[in-house]
Amino acid sequence: MKKVKIGKWTWAALMAMAFLAVSWVHRGYAQGNFQGAQATKPMYKAIFQLDSAAPSTMKKTLNNIKNALGDPRLQGKVKIELIANSMGYKVYLKGNGFEKLLRQLQAQGVILAQCSNTLRELKIDKKTLYPFISFVPSAAGEIIIREGNGWAYVHPS
Repeated sequence: MKKVKIGKWTWAALMAMAFLAVSWVHRGYAQGNFQGAQATKPMYKAIFQLDSAAPSTMKKTLNNIKNALGDPRLQGKVKIELIANSMGYKVYLKGNGFEKLLRQLQAQGVILAQCSNTLRELKIDKKTLYPFISFVPSAAGEIIIREGNGWAYVHPS
């Protein structure tokens, strides 16, 4: 049997091709069988912060909450709070087009909370907001307490 000599560049090319082939097979296997995280706990809790008046951010945040509530892995296992502060208070402003969706989320158990510091600092009258929302002293305090109690913090931007 004759010995074949492989140059250093050829050897490197062969190794690279072997690595890519293994990676491709492994990636295809992993992606083909991945089902997402399993919800093994009896309850999950998340606080979503909204601090932007951009309609697209408000809509995205509300849709993120709606999607979490609709995730079959979390059915009957999730508690959600939406805390609005800074310019995010506008999500609760009467006549903004979000009333129906907010009421639907609240009917599904979502806590709708507004930072009182924001209202005071921006001189916003509570009467301009939907009457079905709740108030907390500060958004920062609410987030700190919730996270300290094991709630996930979500801040769509």
